[in-house]
Amino acid sequence: MAKRDQVRPLAPAAKRQSSDEEGACPHHKKRGRKCLKFWVSVTAIFVVLVTAVIVLRFTVFRVKDPVIKMNGVTITKLELSNGSTPKPGVNISLIADVSVKNPNFASFKYSSTTTTLYYDGEMVGEARNGPGQARARRTMTMNVSVDIIPDRIMSNPNLNADMSSGMLAMTTYTRVPGRMEIVIVKRNIVVEMRCSMTLNITSQQIQTQKCKRKVYF
Repeated sequence: MAKRDQVRPLAPAAKRQSSDEEGACPHHKKRGRKCLKFWVSVTAIFVVLVTAVIVLRFTVFRVKDPVIKMNGVTITKLELSNGSTPKPGVNISLIADVSVKNPNFASFKYSSTTTTLYYDGEMVGEARNGPGQARARRTMTMNVSVDIIPDRIMSNPNLNADMSSGMLAMTTYTRVPGRMEIVIVKRNIVVEMRCSMTLNITSQQIQTQKCKRKVYF
């Protein structure tokens, strides 16, 4: 009987050990489910954020090309002799009405702009304007006064014939360098426009005009 009493306590100990292991298993399973839910949530949030950034990058944060336009040119200080020939020693000026349209959600800040006037392939006038900005989704206009160099245009052998016809073919080149910042997106932008035009000497207005624009980032 003594031997039986010594052996019997071993059986309950084994049962208690197995019951402890069974109790631990559900605990680990619950922790695994929580971890899985956590990482699924993190992944879903990450996907939503990446999608939102991509959508904003190609909509709100997308830098669209500013649009530069030559609205008109007016001749000033033009005095003619015999109704067709400019008087010697008289300065001639052109006032170009230029507009810059900014279709973006941020201001387009530009530095000094340059407008150059060409006649028969030769530069005969130049104007420079100070810095400024085109506000977000707005159009800014500026009047650029170009002073023509009398000696250069008067020495051209084709001037008298063109003035007698009443039409003067000229070319303008305008360059607007600037910078645009849309939150984290920063871009240096240069807007260029080259216009070929025919000026009516009598009305001193543009008869025909054709412009080409380019934007560099």
